[in-house]
Amino acid sequence: MARVAFIGLGVMGYPMAGHLAARGHAVTIYNRTAARADAWVAQHGNSWAATPAEAAQGAEIVFACVGNDDDLRSVTTGEAGAFEGIAKGAVFVDHTTASAAVARELHRAARDHGAHFIDAPVSGGQAGAENGTLTVMCGGEAEPYGRVEPVIAAYARSCRLMGGVGAGQLTKMVNQICIAGLLQGLSEGLAFAQKAGLDGQAVLDVISKGAAGSWQMENRGASMLEDRFDFGFAVDWMRKDLAICLAEADANGAALPVTALVDQFYKDVQGMGGRRWDTSSLIRRLR
Repeated sequence: MARVAFIGLGVMGYPMAGHLAARGHAVTIYNRTAARADAWVAQHGNSWAATPAEAAQGAEIVFACVGNDDDLRSVTTGEAGAFEGIAKGAVFVDHTTASAAVARELHRAARDHGAHFIDAPVSGGQAGAENGTLTVMCGGEAEPYGRVEPVIAAYARSCRLMGGVGAGQLTKMVNQICIAGLLQGLSEGLAFAQKAGLDGQAVLDVISKGAAGSWQMENRGASMLEDRFDFGFAVDWMRKDLAICLAEADANGAALPVTALVDQFYKDVQGMGGRRWDTSSLIRRLR
């Protein structure tokens, strides 16, 4: 069992930290909204800290799951950030979906404090966090990764070191690029089926067993037919992620024409009032 800290109790971090506590790890949590930290401690026990620096003190592993690059900088190198309190030799594991550039920046900052940094974005959404079945893609050095992998297993069914610092974030970009294209294709297919007068659920039942099948079809197809989007991964967050992908593509020369187009489709969905709708709401544009 490890002594750990967890910074950020959003829809992902709250259950992830809960799984760590359930496995018997000693968990100190920090969250900007104190009421949510109080609720977590009431449910899971353990303790909460007033600042990220205080949470990190004495922890072997410090986990974070926050919103974006700037949020991550705030809780690490900002005033009373985690790096002020992190122990020598400790490992900072970042589950935020952020840029590869900030991963490299914070790796250097952690090293200056005698600590290690692993970028470890996740896939699987809120349901994956709640069920402990996330996929974690990591970047960093092998030795600290080897120390954190057994602890991450509390909420992940798959965890893999993809390469050096930033490789986890780059792999997550690939994940989001693929999801964007899949959801647009699924939206167009289901909208076509409805216009053609087909039974949408029957279509899903048949084609999901063949080459068109995917996680998105299995988990979002029915709710798309029912016009339900009040759950899952929000459009605002997807646009944040796609902006990271497109910026990285500009830097490395990759061509992402479909991703750029789908990003604009998500902008349309935002304009329809769908900022917090699930990403499968792309189909709304076609109705």
